[in-house]
Amino acid sequence: MTGNRRPTIKTVAARAGVGRTTVSRVVNGSDLVSADARARVLAAIKELNYVPNSVARGLVTNRTNAVALVIPESESRLGSEPFFAALIRGVSGALAESGTQLQLMLVRDQAERDQLTESVATRRVDGVLLVSVHSEDRLPGTLEEMGLPVVLAGRRDAGEQLSYVNSDNAGGAAEAVRHLLGRGRRRIATITGPQDMDVGRARLAGWHTAHQEAGVPADGSLIEAGDFTEDSGGRAMRLLLERAPDLDAVFAASDLMAVGALAELRRRKRRVPDDVAVVGFEDSVLARHTNPPLTTVRQPVEELGRTMARILTDITLNDGPRQQITLPTELVVRESS
Repeated sequence: MTGNRRPTIKTVAARAGVGRTTVSRVVNGSDLVSADARARVLAAIKELNYVPNSVARGLVTNRTNAVALVIPESESRLGSEPFFAALIRGVSGALAESGTQLQLMLVRDQAERDQLTESVATRRVDGVLLVSVHSEDRLPGTLEEMGLPVVLAGRRDAGEQLSYVNSDNAGGAAEAVRHLLGRGRRRIATITGPQDMDVGRARLAGWHTAHQEAGVPADGSLIEAGDFTEDSGGRAMRLLLERAPDLDAVFAASDLMAVGALAELRRRKRRVPDDVAVVGFEDSVLARHTNPPLTTVRQPVEELGRTMARILTDITLNDGPRQQITLPTELVVRESS
């Protein structure tokens, strides 16, 4: 390097002898890179002391007054799932208090993950808020290594080192199943979230915990995985009923999956709650308008978004410490149980 010109992704690519997409994939944590190319890119980054443009500008301007909210979902899912709308309201409300702009980024495939890395490296952002993080996702750590503060909605696993705001997923799930056990239900199925996400594993762990506490065997045939969507809830309910027609309750790890389960139960002429009791998780606006109204675990999604934004603002404004916060949940009992 000569003069004061800073290295860019293009510079790193030239030094490593690869394309810019390869550099993006390496800093993005993608597995679609050979070990040799990864090693050359990492060596070039270290040699050139490559950092995002936003970080270098920050050395001069202190702040860029903008943060990115990264959601790895499609526009249709973003619009159909109440969780994301509530989270965005919380984030934007808290950022408005500090005069910080919000950049919403949807990341739906590997190409867009590559674009994200380049975008974050060149846009004026002080930090990143990440949602729907999976266990093996390298992006959060990579962004922080690039010099950008990161706050997660949830966590990758119990050993998470980055800042995050989480709901008491295991405790809320256990309370839901205790409620069903207290109503005399003994064949309690569960429709889980994805098991490569901490939220999915934690809510399943709560189902196990409540059974263990009550001395009721937790039957593995009563577990079926979903992906937090309505369709997956209906599909899982169908499989559970085929496998265990004598089940008398189901705990769905999201309200949307509970809605799908209710639809399948109606199709099978199973009365709710007489034949099968149903409990969801979130207490979204949907829960009050199902037939019957849905018993569910309330998690404070807007507060989760506000807390994430405030943590990130504290880091960027005041060089504040990393924080890991778990918000309490509350069981809301309605007619479905």
